[in-house]
Amino acid sequence: MAGGLRPQKARTPVEFFLQQLVNGVTLGGVYALVALGYTMVYGIIQLINFAHGEIYASGGYMGVILISWLFAHGFPPMVCLGAALILAMGYCALLAMALEKVAYKPLRQSSRLSVLLSALGMSIFLQNGLMLTQGVYDRAYPTEMVQGGFHVHGVIVSYMQCIIVGLTVLLLVLLNLLVYRTRIGKAMRATAQDKTMSALVGINSSRIISVTFAIGAGLAAAAGIMVGLYYGSVRYDMGFVPGIKAFSAAVLGGIGNITGAMLGGLLIGVIEVFAAGYISSEYKDVFAFIILIAVLYFMPTGIMGENVDDTRI
Repeated sequence: MAGGLRPQKARTPVEFFLQQLVNGVTLGGVYALVALGYTMVYGIIQLINFAHGEIYASGGYMGVILISWLFAHGFPPMVCLGAALILAMGYCALLAMALEKVAYKPLRQSSRLSVLLSALGMSIFLQNGLMLTQGVYDRAYPTEMVQGGFHVHGVIVSYMQCIIVGLTVLLLVLLNLLVYRTRIGKAMRATAQDKTMSALVGINSSRIISVTFAIGAGLAAAAGIMVGLYYGSVRYDMGFVPGIKAFSAAVLGGIGNITGAMLGGLLIGVIEVFAAGYISSEYKDVFAFIILIAVLYFMPTGIMGENVDDTRI
C-alpha cells in the first residue's frame, strides 16, 4: 500500500519492528473506531449490538459508491474522500437509528436473550441485504485515489496510512469533546448512570439512545471507508470478523469505557500485525484472542474496567 515504494536493502530487526508497529497502529485505529460503537451502546443500555459490524460494512459500500462516482466526475481525491465520509457517516447514522427503533426499542423491557436474538437477526438481515443489493463479489475502490508514500529510517509509511491515523485521531478527539464537553455528552453519561434519575431531570432517554446509536454508526462508517481504501475493496461479509475483533477490543479495554475501547482497539491491531509478522499470518487472529483471554483471566472487567462506573458513557 506504499505506492510502489520498496526498501533498497534488507531491513534490520529494528526497522522491521518499527514497520510492524506502524502497520499495527493503522489497523488498531480502525478497530478502535468500531469498538467505540459497541462500548457506547453497551454503556447506555447494556446491549451488545451484533449488527454493528454490518453498519461498518454498509459504510464501506456507501464510500465506494460515492468515491467512485465523484472521482469519475473529476473531483479531487481529498474532496471525494471528505464528501464520502460525511455522506456515508450520515447514512449509517440514520440506518442505525432506524435499526434501534425497529429492532431494539420494542424489546427494552424484554429479557436480554430476546434483545440478543434480535441483534443477531438484524446482523443476518443487513448482511444478506448487502449481498442482494451489492452482489457477492468484491467491490473495488479507485486504486489511484491515494498513492505513494515515504521512507523514514527504512520504514515505509504510505500516504493512506497517514490519512487513516490522522482521521482516526481527529474523530477520537471530537468524540471525547462531545462526550465530556457538551450538554448532549452530559446527558449521555447521566443516562448511562441512571435512566430513572436522568428522566426526572428532563433528559429524554429515548432520544439519547438514538443519538448514541447514530454516533457509533458514524464512527463505524468512517472505519469502513478507511479499510476499503487501505485494502482496495469491500465485500458484503466484511463486517463479521472485524466486528468480532472490535467487540473483543471493547471487552479487552473494559466494556462501557471510551478510553478502554480506544486502547483495546490499538492493542488488538498491534498484536494481530506483530503475530502475522513474527509468527504466521495464518494464526494472527488466534494470538489476538489468546491475549484477550489472558487479560480477562487476570482482569475480568478489562484493562480499564475498574473505572467503568465513573467514566463510561
